[in-house]
Amino acid sequence: MPEGKIVKALSGFYYVSTNGRIIQCRGRGVFRKRKVSPLVGDFVEFQAENDLEGYILAIEERKNELVRPPIANVDQAILVFSAARPEFSTALLDRFLVLIESKQIEPLICITKMDLLNEEEEAAIDGYAADYRSFGYEVILTSSENLATLAELRVHLEGKTSVFAGQSGVGKSSLLNALKPELSLKTDDISDSLGRGKHTTRHVELINVENGLVADTPGFSSLELTEIEAEDLPQYFPEMVERSHNCKFRGCLHINEPKCAVKAAVENGEIPSYRYEHYLQFMDEIKERKPRY
Repeated sequence: MPEGKIVKALSGFYYVSTNGRIIQCRGRGVFRKRKVSPLVGDFVEFQAENDLEGYILAIEERKNELVRPPIANVDQAILVFSAARPEFSTALLDRFLVLIESKQIEPLICITKMDLLNEEEEAAIDGYAADYRSFGYEVILTSSENLATLAELRVHLEGKTSVFAGQSGVGKSSLLNALKPELSLKTDDISDSLGRGKHTTRHVELINVENGLVADTPGFSSLELTEIEAEDLPQYFPEMVERSHNCKFRGCLHINEPKCAVKAAVENGEIPSYRYEHYLQFMDEIKERKPRY
């Protein structure tokens, strides 16, 4: 049975890449009965009479999947945040990072529009970048016009399936257009009155860029921590994982426990206070969540 990878889903059709060809397929009814939907990124078995009439017969086990955007088997998430317009937000970045970490997806932080900053603003962003690098994250500072930093980003795309994600208007499509100009992806300018952009990407599609596959998505339409439990949250903060073995109590949540190495690191400035405050906010949000039945 031939095998391939779904690289696009649109209007009930799934486009499967196999041996240099794209086969247009539909999903068999058996998937609906099992309440399983094929996703972009799925490795599948299919049968096809020709390139326009195929049927997906089986979906291989996924290593991960995202619901919004709907995509499976992601290797890395390139979290695109703008330095300005819209304003850089560590709170939103930390929320994205927790969600990505919880899916066992490697994050790469890409801060765009650096060309819009004055010296003072640039120094502030450089400070944040240094913080996140100290946590163990890769951080790239760029603009769609900066060819040197675009080259740095290209290296990270090779051989991987990547998701570009971030809030609207941060320049995801502009960045992809700069990486591969023939894409000509539609972009919208930021509305100064609203301070945010419009969704301009309408479906999920994997695009060949730098010998890798990249998904240009509408971003995460839901950023709620609905699938994360309180006891698991600390493991999605690498700087807490690094210090947790020095806490007095195993399973320390780093809130009220005595002799907590994480709280000590916050007090002496090893962990920035804003990062710890976001952790506490997320913990409160999880604990106040209505239980699922």
